[in-house]
Amino acid sequence: MIIQDIAIIGGGPGGLTAGIYAIRSGLKAVVFDKGIYGGQANTAPWIENYPGFEEISGMDLMDKMRAQAKKYVEIKDSEKVEAISKKDDYFIIKTSKDDYQFRAVIYVTGSVHKRLGAPGEGRLMGKGVSYCATCDGFFFKGKKVAIVGGGNNAATEAIFLKKLGIDVTIIHRRDELRAEDRHKETIAEMGINVMYDSVVEEFLGENMLEGLRIKNVKTSEMSNVDFNGVFISIGDIPQTDLIKDLGIEIDDEGYVITDKEQRTNISMFYAAGDVSGGFRQIITACSEGAIAANSAHEDLASPYWVK
Repeated sequence: MIIQDIAIIGGGPGGLTAGIYAIRSGLKAVVFDKGIYGGQANTAPWIENYPGFEEISGMDLMDKMRAQAKKYVEIKDSEKVEAISKKDDYFIIKTSKDDYQFRAVIYVTGSVHKRLGAPGEGRLMGKGVSYCATCDGFFFKGKKVAIVGGGNNAATEAIFLKKLGIDVTIIHRRDELRAEDRHKETIAEMGINVMYDSVVEEFLGENMLEGLRIKNVKTSEMSNVDFNGVFISIGDIPQTDLIKDLGIEIDDEGYVITDKEQRTNISMFYAAGDVSGGFRQIITACSEGAIAANSAHEDLASPYWVK
């Protein structure tokens, strides 16, 4: 079996960028994409914060990225990586179609947003239900939205949306927000409404979100409240199942720990994009993918970092 240079696991922005940079540096690389390319970026109805495009849908942006990447790197479409192991100085990649050997791995599997699991959530995703205020907040200027969550991320998203001129209500299942005091103070100063002791029981609407059915967990009282949009901010789930047996270090939230050059604690194994935490935006995933490819190139040329 021929040992190739780099396996890039993940066909989102970080993976595609890593593929471009790897090939242009003279390495032999392959991108493995288990399903619909683009990951979470593909689900964004509209993106206005990616340089070079004043307005573009996530699907269109990923189409352009993929078309460019295909000019350089081989993309294994719909080929799911099922297992990764290390033997001597190379990695064995087992997929749904074949087995491969690589000298290095760039792991860019991303993360998935935690969902509430209430009826209507999936049906109305992208139709008023969103998981990224930074991505979609501009579409709700002058409208009424809910933020579901009570941590720092939910608080900062609520503040961000309020500054855009949006009527924001935070829905939190506890009697106090878990966010830092400075965020709570800002929320109070800005007059952001908070519904405590409340959970979303159902997302209302057929083709677009029209409101939420909300339950008070202390009184069991149910109410229907009109909203034009809702942002679910209860955390992300990094996709790290494939690397649990490799000894890759992860932090308390489940994200892969890397240094500033995207190296992990395992020699020749790199991580980039949402799976490694950080700002978790398309532009940072691309940046980290490029850095990871450059680090792999340096290490393969002069493997000083081998442990």
